[in-house]
Amino acid sequence: MNHRAGWKAAWLAWGLAVSGAAQAASMCVFDLVGTTGDAYNFAKDYVLAMQRENVSIDMRAYTSEARAVEDYKAGRCDALWATGLRTRPFNTVAGAIDTLGSTTIVRNGAIDINASYEVLRKLVQTFAADSSQAQALMNQGKHEVGGMAPIGAAYLITRDRRIDSVEAMKGKRVAAMDYDPAQAQMIRRIQGQPVPTDVTTVVPALREARTDVIALPALAFRPLRVEEAMGPKGGVARFPLMILTYQLVLERSKFPEGFGQKSRNWWLSQFDRSLQLIRRSETVDIPASAWIELSPDAMYRYTLMLQEARIDMARQGIYDQRGLRIIKRVRCHVNPGDAECRNRTEIDW
Repeated sequence: MNHRAGWKAAWLAWGLAVSGAAQAASMCVFDLVGTTGDAYNFAKDYVLAMQRENVSIDMRAYTSEARAVEDYKAGRCDALWATGLRTRPFNTVAGAIDTLGSTTIVRNGAIDINASYEVLRKLVQTFAADSSQAQALMNQGKHEVGGMAPIGAAYLITRDRRIDSVEAMKGKRVAAMDYDPAQAQMIRRIQGQPVPTDVTTVVPALREARTDVIALPALAFRPLRVEEAMGPKGGVARFPLMILTYQLVLERSKFPEGFGQKSRNWWLSQFDRSLQLIRRSETVDIPASAWIELSPDAMYRYTLMLQEARIDMARQGIYDQRGLRIIKRVRCHVNPGDAECRNRTEIDW
């Protein structure tokens, strides 16, 4: 009788252990177009890959990024897959990637977009490194960055091609994401009028002429019908304000020890896949006739202007100084001949 009772207790304990091990974590996934979008599809592949690491994750789709963030903060999700502008408060070092001009390379008077994306690649590699230094940077409080993926360069888009310079933007209404104080501050610096928007309202604001200028990556053109919103007289300035990312944030205690490193490695392995989608959109989804080309002098002036704004905002605490230091070192590794690499700006704070 005692023998049977012992076996029964053992089976019960084993069953409880298996049940606990199989309990899935939950992930809030933001994709503006829902379960058919690229962000959601990447998240699906990630979930399948993590199953092979014996970690089960249930996905919850959101078309409202604000709601996804709030549910993660409230503990209704164990992980959050959203844009870097939204995830910055959970890890300010990783959030330094999505900052004004920080990953942009200007070479010989023109944007070198391939080199700019190479800066981002090397940053993703740096943060995914299996080292104590990288792991420390990716952990902040109870949150851990479990990976990142490029969304693409954010270009200025206007309904009027005559708005083709910073000087021409003076007094104009410029969309600013209402959750990123840096954008409104930058617009005021150039004497524009910030118009609070978010990712769901920014294109309607342009279409309905409630704003004169917005900024979005090429990947947004087709699903948000941006070409239609900017109209026949509109254009896209070939000068990235920044390169945007998606970032995965984990509540570390809800995942096994070492999971964050495996997660970052997987997202690093997907970088080229993401970049292929971006480059196709930049080539196909934005009509060649829509591009507004800037002069070499304008490129130089705007690069300096963004750097000055970036430094000012870092000193205010809006941007993370440690993150910007790492990014400058990577920029100078990719483009060592740039004049900025001969000074200590963004290195010594």
